[in-house]
Amino acid sequence: MSASTANSRLSSAVEPDAPIDRGNRDKPQKWGNPFTYFIALLFIGVCIAPVLYIVLGGFRTNSQISTSPAALPHPWVAINYVSVLKSVTFWGEFANSIIVGLVSTVGTVVLGLMVSFVLARYDFKLKGAMYSLFAAGLMFPLVIAITPLYIVVKDLGLVDNLFGVIIPQIAFGLPTTVIILVPFLRAIPHEIEEAAAIDGASRLGFFFRMVIPLSLPGVVTVGILGFIGSWNNYVLPLYVINSQANFTLPLGVQAFSSQYSVDTARVLAFTSLAMLPALIFFAIFEKKIVGGLTGAVKG
Repeated sequence: MSASTANSRLSSAVEPDAPIDRGNRDKPQKWGNPFTYFIALLFIGVCIAPVLYIVLGGFRTNSQISTSPAALPHPWVAINYVSVLKSVTFWGEFANSIIVGLVSTVGTVVLGLMVSFVLARYDFKLKGAMYSLFAAGLMFPLVIAITPLYIVVKDLGLVDNLFGVIIPQIAFGLPTTVIILVPFLRAIPHEIEEAAAIDGASRLGFFFRMVIPLSLPGVVTVGILGFIGSWNNYVLPLYVINSQANFTLPLGVQAFSSQYSVDTARVLAFTSLAMLPALIFFAIFEKKIVGGLTGAVKG
């Protein structure tokens, strides 16, 4: 190799690269239409204002609420929350809501995942009709069928029983679960299934080892939505549950409001504590819900 060639290569290696054209990266980002932001903030305020009023109202006294309904607590009083947290009734209703929510969520996710796997990965007669049936279930909320549903629950002997709430919630939660999970399972490449079959994996083995991990975002999404829906369900427990020992928190709020109708501050504190777990749960897993729904739409 000649010296001139070596020097030219060395100079090209040491020579700095050409400046990168950053395009619009250095330009200030334009804000959107102010009217759009105003509408968005208006909707946020409409959603958050009642929640803040209830939470802050629990830190006030009845005289403060009567004198200035929209004012901030002055002074802040924690006795309302403390009295509710010391109540055995509150924790009993909290435990009932946890049991109903967890069992309903597990049942909905397990059954929905199995049904979605069959609809997404296998071809058989009436497959389209079955999927359409689940899709049609989204148009019939539980409230519409509450009267015939109560008759069925009564015939099964599940009135005033937590399972009288759990089983219908699983049934009415399946349409949403199937609609969200089918695109996830359908998007799994068939090559993976063929490779698993070559390695000796059975259909159940492929389901547990490959399908569940790959569809985990959708499973988490339907689980969160199912739990929050079960936690906030009021109409079904109102029809099915009779004794206060089996009350869930939505029923407990109604009963507490009737019992302490004069003590507004205490009622607001009880209501805040009843809705707080669902709000925290939703806030923690909000990104997973959005990601799961986005994946379902893409699929």
